[in-house]
Amino acid sequence: MEILITNDIKISVQPRYEPEYSQPPTSKYIFSYQITIENLGQDTVQLLRRHWIIWDSNGTTREVEGEGVVGQQPVLAPGEQYAYSSWCNLSTPIGKMFGVYLMGRMGDEYQFLVTIPEFRLITPAILN
Repeated sequence: MEILITNDIKISVQPRYEPEYSQPPTSKYIFSYQITIENLGQDTVQLLRRHWIIWDSNGTTREVEGEGVVGQQPVLAPGEQYAYSSWCNLSTPIGKMFGVYLMGRMGDEYQFLVTIPEFRLITPAILN
């Protein structure tokens, strides 16, 4: 599990290889990941946008950007957390993801970035 705290927001990421959806002979590797976002600060905040960088070990890089996460723009009061699961596909058995969330402070609409920690996507068989 990767954990990082930026601007009083704690991001925890747990990736997992999904062999039942992957097809290694056709270079299709599916990974899921669960992210928990926890507000350690004193202000209520809202997750507005996400920006991901997805890297395959062959050097291919993709960017994914958009509103919220999994169709939601969660609001987190102090001490609250929000968890969600998502997935990505790679064309190689090893890769990584990292990015940022754009958060907004409720009340005065101040916006700030929260870093999503880099996490590795590795098929277990590659480690043998």
